[in-house]
Amino acid sequence: MSSSRRLALPIVLSLCCAVPARGAVPAAATDPVVAAAIARVDAAGLRATDTRLVAFGTRSTFSENSGPNRGVFAARSYLFERFTQIARGSGGRMTVALDTYTQPADPARRIPRDVVISSVIATLRGDDPAAPTYVMSSHYDSRNSDNDDGVHDAPGADDNGSAVSAVLEAARVLVPLPMHGTVIFACFDSEEQGLFGSAHFAQGLKAAHVDVEGDLNNDIIGASVGDDGVKRDDSVRIFSEAIPAGATAGRVNAIGSQNDSPSNELARYAKETGDAYATGLTGMLIWRADRFLRGGDHESFNAAGFAALRFTEPRETFAHQHQNVRVENGVQYGDLLQYVDFDYLAKVTRYNAAVLASLALAPATPKVSVDTKELTNDTTLFWQPVPRAVRYEVVRRLTTEPTWTAVDDAGSATRITLHLSKDNWQFGVRAVDAQGHRSPAGFPTPVR
Repeated sequence: MSSSRRLALPIVLSLCCAVPARGAVPAAATDPVVAAAIARVDAAGLRATDTRLVAFGTRSTFSENSGPNRGVFAARSYLFERFTQIARGSGGRMTVALDTYTQPADPARRIPRDVVISSVIATLRGDDPAAPTYVMSSHYDSRNSDNDDGVHDAPGADDNGSAVSAVLEAARVLVPLPMHGTVIFACFDSEEQGLFGSAHFAQGLKAAHVDVEGDLNNDIIGASVGDDGVKRDDSVRIFSEAIPAGATAGRVNAIGSQNDSPSNELARYAKETGDAYATGLTGMLIWRADRFLRGGDHESFNAAGFAALRFTEPRETFAHQHQNVRVENGVQYGDLLQYVDFDYLAKVTRYNAAVLASLALAPATPKVSVDTKELTNDTTLFWQPVPRAVRYEVVRRLTTEPTWTAVDDAGSATRITLHLSKDNWQFGVRAVDAQGHRSPAGFPTPVR
């Protein structure tokens, strides 16, 4: 088939139905501009930021009236000023604002009194108003053994000073990059009480009809040594939900999309992209919204209908989380700076920044359908054209495989028929621009 004919008509590919006959999925392409940016991530700078956050003594949501040098709003002022300094190098593209509201008392939801909740939001505008928005998030509040204690120390070096430091550092290194999509760097308040700051912000984005195609949430990302004493500085966990808001278990089971929610596709993209850059890390995909008995701000984005994931260190030490600082039976409790590995934190920051920049440079994710009007052993996929895409790739894997294992070039066509059974394979379509930036894969919706 000639290239001109292939561009004008739907594509029909004849493939072996036992094993992929076309090319295996290559490693994600890396952009030298992105690689140069993430190389600027500075472990010493991360240490300085986290040290300053810990110096506020406590960042409990209920420490808001502790004065100019202590408590959550003193930390808020520091973060606002840091983002403002970073924004000065953006040529006017970055703006910094507070997302503030009063949360009424609700003891059943760990809010014993009315409290002002205030998140710090830095928005870096892309050059394409129609392109999606992406978020890199963290929470800056902390807690000790008593969730309502706004008086005593709650250092929060790892939970979550580590991630706040990473968000600031990612903003610093990415501000000079010209990106198509808008990027939001968010430091949320009141995560520890029940995700209040992120829920307020995510619902505001939903109400404003902002096209958010991904939230990269970071929470507890700074310790490479877990409670077993083993150093693991070569991996990071990536959590993502299976069933998105509004989906039913019956439909998910019928389609077989239990590992193909938008959040799963975002996580798959994050691993493929982050692993491709020289970060020293491998992403560990975990098909679960979060750890048992815990939660994170990405779930606020999921609840609003947005794709979101969570990065977390490989193995946690719970004696260093949500604890009063003390030594008990020879064990040091408390979330202290001495347990944060800033070289490891720099790796996680680079990983995030690479994924975030790649998303903001790539075309949007295609909206894909699969034809299920009749019984057939073929698969016909079709999708809406994506702005800035010059070609499309169809990726596939067996239903038991975690990542895409084969790819076919569909050229500029927006419809393709594969001689492979849709009953046996999972398919996706990703958009590719002229520079080779790839979108996450769009998972097909059945159409009858």
